[in-house]
Parts: sequence; structure tokens; C-alpha cells
Amino acid sequence: MGLFNRRPKLPPAARPPLADDERVLAWAAVGNGEGDGVVVASNLGLWLPGRGHRLGWHDILKAVWSGRELTVTPAERVAERDGYLVVADCPTETYLLLDPGELPHQVRARVTRSVAYTQQHPVPGGAGRVAARRVPGVDGLAWTVRYDPGTPADDEPVVAETDRLVAAARAATAPANL
Repeated sequence: MGLFNRRPKLPPAARPPLADDERVLAWAAVGNGEGDGVVVASNLGLWLPGRGHRLGWHDILKAVWSGRELTVTPAERVAERDGYLVVADCPTETYLLLDPGELPHQVRARVTRSVAYTQQHPVPGGAGRVAARRVPGVDGLAWTVRYDPGTPADDEPVVAETDRLVAAARAATAPANL
């Protein structure tokens, strides 16, 4: 460690293919560090071992730090509707981090900061969460709906109520001076 307990730099072999405007904020080796990979947090998202692409902060539905393990629940895009996406939970991914450093803090802060609006609403036959997320480098908000298990997401009354809920949420969060 350096003079002020700085973490060692990310080894070049472990560096993901960052975009031009992307920078590493924190990283941690996974498992025993013997080639299990690294988790890398950047200003644009999270790089997880075994994935060839970055998971944007806005695409993470949930991230939980147990004190030893980071568990990430990515969003899966199920349908595209007028002005919003319908998403569902992908399988969770859990990573044992023996020396996590700032990584759990960065993940929590970035996922939390990406959420501009979130509200659970009843819909016919179930419920859904309407959310608006900030996407790095993109103006405006990305709107999503995640239905509770068992909600008949494709039923016409559910789609109509969801469209109404998203429109109302967009109107309520729109800047007043536009």
C-alpha cells in the first residue's frame, strides 16, 4: 500500500475495455484472487467477471453488500412500451470480495444516485413498481416498470393502467419551466 493506504492500481490484465469517457472508481478481486476475476466500478457502470460488457448503473435493480459478498440483481428487458420499458429480475449474481475496499460504497452510491423516482402501485390483478433512472451521458430519465410476480403484465387493463401511471409520474417529475 502507498503512503496514504491507497489501494494498488488495477492490474492491466484485469482492466475491462473501458469507453473513452469511462474511468475506474473502485475494484476488488473476486474469491481467492487466483484468476477468479475482478469486479470493477466505473463512472458508467459495473463490470462483473464473466460478462463481456458493462452493466449500467440504471440496469441494476438491486445491489446488496453482506460484509463479504456483493449480490447484484440486473434488470432484464421484457417489453418496450410507449415511453417506458417493462423489466424483470435477472438471476442474482453473488461475488465473494475478500478485500472490497471502496467497491461496496461506490456500488451503493451509484445505484442509489441513478434512481430519480420510484413508486409501487396497484394494477388490476397485482402491482408494479414505476421507476425513473438517470443514465450516464443521456439527457432525461429512463422509465421502467417492474411487475410483482403473478401480475398479468400483458392483460389490456394492466397495460392501460400502467400507461396511465407512467404518464402521471412523468408529468409529476417534469421540470415546471419547460
